[in-house]
Amino acid sequence: MKLNDLPTFDTATLRAKDAAHHLHPFTDTKDLNAGGSRVIVRGEGVRIWDSEGHEIIDGMSGLWCVNLGYGRQDLVDAATRQMQLLPFYNAFFRTTTAPTIELATLLADVAPPGFEHVFFTNSGSEGNDTIIRLVRRYWDLMGQPQRKTLISRHNAYHGSTLGGASLGGMSGMHAQGDLPLPGITHIDQPYALQHGRPGESEHAFGLRAAGWLEAKILELGADKVAAFIGEPVQGAGGVIIPPASYWPEIQRICDKYGVLLVSDEVICGFGRLGTWFGCQHPHINFRPDLITFAKGVTSGYLPLGGVLVSDRVAHVLIEQGGDFNHGFTYSGHPTCCAVAIANVQALRAEGVVQRVANDTAPYLGAQFATLADHPLVGDAQSLGMVAGLVLYKDKATRTLFDAELGVGYRCRDNCFKNGVVMRAVEERMIIAPPLVISHAEIDEMIRRIRRSLDDTLAGLRADGLL
Repeated sequence: MKLNDLPTFDTATLRAKDAAHHLHPFTDTKDLNAGGSRVIVRGEGVRIWDSEGHEIIDGMSGLWCVNLGYGRQDLVDAATRQMQLLPFYNAFFRTTTAPTIELATLLADVAPPGFEHVFFTNSGSEGNDTIIRLVRRYWDLMGQPQRKTLISRHNAYHGSTLGGASLGGMSGMHAQGDLPLPGITHIDQPYALQHGRPGESEHAFGLRAAGWLEAKILELGADKVAAFIGEPVQGAGGVIIPPASYWPEIQRICDKYGVLLVSDEVICGFGRLGTWFGCQHPHINFRPDLITFAKGVTSGYLPLGGVLVSDRVAHVLIEQGGDFNHGFTYSGHPTCCAVAIANVQALRAEGVVQRVANDTAPYLGAQFATLADHPLVGDAQSLGMVAGLVLYKDKATRTLFDAELGVGYRCRDNCFKNGVVMRAVEERMIIAPPLVISHAEIDEMIRRIRRSLDDTLAGLRADGLL
């Protein structure tokens, strides 16, 4: 679509309708309606535009998902062709569709070795609900029905359904709805700023943090524990990058006690870390039994998620399981699968994953690290195409601002004002830009972030908070 052909938008009317009828996710609706929502109307490459014509670099890939960027005609064409041919049919009644079959085959090809089967869902949340069902069914079939407990981590995010929110470790989510559900428990996250000891090396902290899993398994009884689930890098929790010693030790502990290991790759999958899946990154390096995916599988163009099931688990489910009484109307939706096929093929054909590993991610990491010279900034870290920094009141003493000041949200609002999306997670500011971002676009994104940090600093000084 040419710029001259774009429709015009009445922002005030759209905001009024939004306030009257739309309940936003994870939002104080009363507070939002007082100021009005931001209406995004167009996207191209790594940029989005709002209804008032403001251009913004999308430093969060929508919501960690637009890996190939906006405006990909090949993905649009794939959806169009499939909708014209067969917009929908289900995977019940002993039937399937061609795109569902082809995508399952393609995913088995790009997955880590030993993953030949996939169960399709509509989202990562549904994928993690499916994990609970799969894990417990597996242990029933293995003659160990008492193995029902799943262990996760505080501050982890695994979705917002009852099951996903229970697996996640977000206290704000658990406070609403009597969560977590029974049979799900949590250990501390591998975040050195929160849990590190004075003088403790990163390697030693990683081993100690992994040891919390073993302690929890022994507390519960190994014969009661079904699985441990974790994100290779915690995303919504603030881009918490574990030490390199952490995941191999988690693997050793799971192997020792026969506990299934689940990698939630909803964010880290499909090239985000410069490997097809985050568990394959040399800094992460573990071999899961189950992998949850979503987001990047379609670059967010249509909703699709699922679970990659290892041979260890799939063989038991297929050979011994009979009916698996779980699924969704839209499991393996043919149009969504068609878009995913085009997306994965483009990631391959254009060498995007390799380019992230060898070029884009190292460049982003180097440029992002330069922000550490800012008076507010410490611990500017990245891995692949995720990065996070900490806003300090005094970085020499690593003193944080009082949480009620909402300094992160001040910075986030300044970022939008300066034309860049950067997410606030309490004291942490994080980014996860589209994988196709160029060096020049990274440079411009960093300039806009720095300007936003300057504005935040000036505002804090003006308000007498520094």
